[in-house]
Amino acid sequence: MTLLDRLKHIRLFRSFIYGLVGIFTYPGLVLFNKLKIEGTEHLENLPNKNVLFVSNHQTYFADVIAFVHIFCAVKWRKFNKLGLPYYLLNPFTNLFFVAAEETMNSNWLTKLFKLGGALTIKRTWRAEGQDVSRNRDEVDTQKIDKALSNSWVITFPQGTTKPFAPGRKGTAHIIKNNQPIVVPVVINGFWRAFNKKGLKFKKVGTPLSIRFKEPLLIDYTQSVEHILEQIMDGIEQSKEYMFKGKHHLAQVVSK
Repeated sequence: MTLLDRLKHIRLFRSFIYGLVGIFTYPGLVLFNKLKIEGTEHLENLPNKNVLFVSNHQTYFADVIAFVHIFCAVKWRKFNKLGLPYYLLNPFTNLFFVAAEETMNSNWLTKLFKLGGALTIKRTWRAEGQDVSRNRDEVDTQKIDKALSNSWVITFPQGTTKPFAPGRKGTAHIIKNNQPIVVPVVINGFWRAFNKKGLKFKKVGTPLSIRFKEPLLIDYTQSVEHILEQIMDGIEQSKEYMFKGKHHLAQVVSK
């Protein structure tokens, strides 16, 4: 384990990173755009470990940063709102997030985010802008297993910002092996407000939404495929929701 890897496991150090990142990103969520938060009451009685948040994905970083703000606010007993960011004085640090290794190593700013608790993994389907096919790295799986044994973990089962992309079985394997509490999250608006990386504005005044659902009731003896279907339905990225979205769009256009 490198020195940087050791640092991100020190919560005092992560508190500094979260505070620094939080100060600079708060205006983009609350002042320049309009963040709506729902369902944080489902976070109140969660245990402090073996909790997995599964979410759809719209930008590389803005999504995760918004999660951090919300978890910090909830720690300070602020539900479904951020309010003034005094919660950054003592942020919630019992948190890791899964991210692609090449994304987190792309520049100095992404490396700073990496120190905030990134669990970097190698994509099995894409590398350096090219489609690839390779087996899961067991070291990557072990990173996530270890993080779950002590903390909360955020993962994006689709592994891409493309809407309604298929889910990856790796998330289902992690759930089957660790039997965590799984909280589905649905986000929207981030792709309109920010660029793909989530570090620059595309459009200010954009409504952003993050909705936490009740933990899924998962039968861990079920197949990986069945668990993955349940996840994708929970984050509203299954084929059923894609057809609903297309139907709604057609109705809007016809009016």
